[in-house]
Amino acid sequence: MALITLLTDFGTADPYVAEMRGVLYSRAPGVTLADMSHGIPPGDVRAAAYLIGRTWHRFPAGTIHLVVVDPGVGTGRAALAFGAAGHWFVGPDNGVFTSVIDQADGPITAILAPPDAAPTFHGRDLFSPAAAALALGARLSTLGEPLPTAPVRLALPEPFYEGKSVVGEVISVDRFGNLVTNLTPAEVPPYAVLEAEDAEVGPLRRTFSDVESGQLVAYLGSGGQVEIAVRDGSAARRIGLGVGGRVRARLG
Repeated sequence: MALITLLTDFGTADPYVAEMRGVLYSRAPGVTLADMSHGIPPGDVRAAAYLIGRTWHRFPAGTIHLVVVDPGVGTGRAALAFGAAGHWFVGPDNGVFTSVIDQADGPITAILAPPDAAPTFHGRDLFSPAAAALALGARLSTLGEPLPTAPVRLALPEPFYEGKSVVGEVISVDRFGNLVTNLTPAEVPPYAVLEAEDAEVGPLRRTFSDVESGQLVAYLGSGGQVEIAVRDGSAARRIGLGVGGRVRARLG
């Protein structure tokens, strides 16, 4: 039986995730459900796009990834289902699939909403039934019609050069207060010195314990991007930096 991952901004205190799970288990008995996260900040499409982009390929081929971060629910935004690299994706057409949509290996389907779907809860009444159908082997063509327009893509920031520095920005802040940037080793050689706002962080280190407790440290994170942390603390709180904040690598 298929594996379905769940990524939402619903949290776990309310009944929404449980209702989605109930629909999935009822429509596709025996399906395995795996939670990516339900802690996305409400309506934060960019955060959802980052998380799905980082995690989907860690799951086995055939996995169905169900994403419900949908501030436009009930509007004219399309609902998508598509395949890419042996995986399936179901969710709103609002940019959450920016990191994977270009790998779509067939038509992108606009899922048709059932007439009795609650206009404020497509996660339960539209996306979950579609994911369950895919788990049972349904073809994309049975879920709706080909998407008539190009899917929505987020305009993601790119590092740029400014004199003898390369400037990036924070794209995510994890629960430890670590700042994930869009810089990679290609832009940050070993001799570069990192800065965040007015704080000098220093060169790239291997891990947190390469500095003393309470000090800033830059390192190559497990997702392949440069991150900034405070050993035994929060870089976000120390520097006062969040998503969109600038990070500079001085090259000379």
